Amino acid sequence: MCNNTESRVGVSLGYRDASGWVTEGWWNLKGRTCETLVRGELSAKYFYVYAVDYDRGGEWNGRSFMCTREREFVIRGVEDCLARGFDRSGFIEIDTGQQKAWTIELTDPGRSMPGAPPAIAAAPRG
Repeated sequence: MCNNTESRVGVSLGYRDASGWVTEGWWNLKGRTCETLVRGELSAKYFYVYAVDYDRGGEWNGRSFMCTREREFVIRGVEDCLARGFDRSGFIEIDTGQQKAWTIELTDPGRSMPGAPPAIAAAPRG
């Protein structure tokens, strides 16, 4: 995961393992840094990302809803988040195409389009 912004960013991941859905977080990335979030080869085709900008506000979010919380977490299951005492956040789906390594880059909103949302880019890492 690369944070290509000037801000400090909090990142959470969602994925499916042999036991079912898991969400975990928070990884805190300083501006203009990269960090390995998943050690070894990727075990899932799809990963899900939700991130927040601590310094300027805003978030990188999507339409795949999963459970999160404010403090560090590992949560099993994506159902009934609120009833189980968790927050419900929208994650961005990343299709790795079954690659064994992948890099996700968080970027600032498009400068040419005022009000554009933050962007996320993903590509195989070689």
